Amino acid sequence: MKYNDNASPHIAYFCMEYGLDPKLPIYAGGLGVLAGDYLKAARDLGAPVVGIGILWNKDYTEQFIGKDGYPYDTYPDYDFSAVKDTGVTINLRVRGADVTCKVHMVDQFGNAPLYLLDTNFPGSPHGWMTKALYGGVAQDRVAAEMILGIGGIKALRAMGIEVDIYHFNEGHAVFAGVELIREKMHDHNMSFHDAWKAIQKEVVFTTHTPVQAGNEAWSHDLLQHMEAYNGLTYEQMRELGDDPFNMTIAALRLANLANAVSKLHGQTARNMWSNVYETAPIISVTNGIHVDTWQDEGIRQAFEAGEDLWQPHQNCKNQLIDYIRKYTGAQMNSDALLIGFARRAAPYKRSELIFRDVEVIEPLLREGRMQLVFSGKAHPNDTLGKEIIQRLVNMDRKYKDTVIFLENYNMEIARLLVRGCDVWLNNPRRPLEASGTSGMKAAVNGVLNVSVVDGWVAEGPQHGVSGWLLCSVCSRMQQENEDERDLRVLHNVLLSEVVPTYYNNRSRWHNMMRASIDMSHYQFSSHRMLREYYDVVYHKTMLCREKQICPTPSGEEQAPQNKISTGFPLPLRGSWTGG
Repeated sequence: MKYNDNASPHIAYFCMEYGLDPKLPIYAGGLGVLAGDYLKAARDLGAPVVGIGILWNKDYTEQFIGKDGYPYDTYPDYDFSAVKDTGVTINLRVRGADVTCKVHMVDQFGNAPLYLLDTNFPGSPHGWMTKALYGGVAQDRVAAEMILGIGGIKALRAMGIEVDIYHFNEGHAVFAGVELIREKMHDHNMSFHDAWKAIQKEVVFTTHTPVQAGNEAWSHDLLQHMEAYNGLTYEQMRELGDDPFNMTIAALRLANLANAVSKLHGQTARNMWSNVYETAPIISVTNGIHVDTWQDEGIRQAFEAGEDLWQPHQNCKNQLIDYIRKYTGAQMNSDALLIGFARRAAPYKRSELIFRDVEVIEPLLREGRMQLVFSGKAHPNDTLGKEIIQRLVNMDRKYKDTVIFLENYNMEIARLLVRGCDVWLNNPRRPLEASGTSGMKAAVNGVLNVSVVDGWVAEGPQHGVSGWLLCSVCSRMQQENEDERDLRVLHNVLLSEVVPTYYNNRSRWHNMMRASIDMSHYQFSSHRMLREYYDVVYHKTMLCREKQICPTPSGEEQAPQNKISTGFPLPLRGSWTGG
């Protein structure tokens, strides 16, 4: 189904990063790739969507491994000549200066138009503001968020782009809401509270992580110094985001409707923010991936034709093994079980959990019956994350040819891994994995997930049918024993189920591969995700604007509960408890 530009709400989607293609390195990880997949789905379906972001001159980081195994960061200059200059510039105030931003446009990666703001052009004294994604000190981060939010609204106005709904993908975009309030107060002579109430009917918000570092809070002294108040007062900004100013809380108060990115994450997010007053109701819209980007064409053709998946899978596996040989010299065996793990190197993701009692799997590693390949980046200032990578690199050096760490994780490496591994490992501390889209990418390629039941996994793989579930919640132990318990479950599943099935019951493995693709290729696609956003978020917000139905602080319904095109019930404040 294609969307009709005249009948469907026009969406401006704000995100700090976008992962569209390795040739445009303006992403750090899952948030950016999700945003890129969203724009690709919008293009495929003809949805009236534009993206707003920043052209990061130095990327997030290119991260390589030193002789001691510790990661180091480099920041090369990139050639962004393929990015189109719209000729539009906008101005905003940041830290006592009038800052000019160029507006660029990207649409050549099969995506809906993406407009990127840039201060790093010849003659600009403000290039530091869009230099490196999530880089620098607090002033750098706030300046970038002001450019994304305030600058993004100004860019839309300068280009004359019609917008019905502003979608904030994470709290980084909150200053767009501040700018929308300022517009209402300045251009329509509204009071602060009337302006706030008015823009609530235009804003929706997606929260992605329960991890504290992903929910930024800034001191009001800093915001005043940076001129982020944008004409508002301390009292008004405090009412929006508390003191210190929490970007997620402000987004929840600015929005008509908010969503988490899986059903389990919805429960976590509602609990997390339950004590914060006057926030938007939080529903769940589970993330999805752009299948055409991530699924191998040979796998797709074999699946659709009902043909054997093993040979196209082995082709993908050999491509991965060839890449590993080229860049590391390691000689991996295409007939041996290959397990992959690739994510941001954050402690809660527990990249190195499998090695905490390495004696259990060491015989399989020494015999070459189990092979492990890892990849990931840590934030340049994250010493804990870098120490995790160093431990993985040490295992690489200990178990040559059966444990591999691939440095400088990016979309190219991710695509090889989610297509070429036999098993995709996922063992975060529950409930900190909001969604986990890498597992979806593996699943659509017939790569079997071995995963903790968190994020999307609770809605997808069935144990022994389309993957294996690490049931870490089956028997509750004390929190301090969680890692030990999960490690025992992981080793047990690998040794008693995964390894014997791979080597001794190949027909069952083949059936599980097909079941994995069948389970995931639409349910966890960005096409389904975008349709769901339109059906239960965007259309709901438009109905609120038309006063047919609207969330209220008391939780009372203002109109009978309606249904829209796909039959999803419309969420009312206080009446929706699931996704």
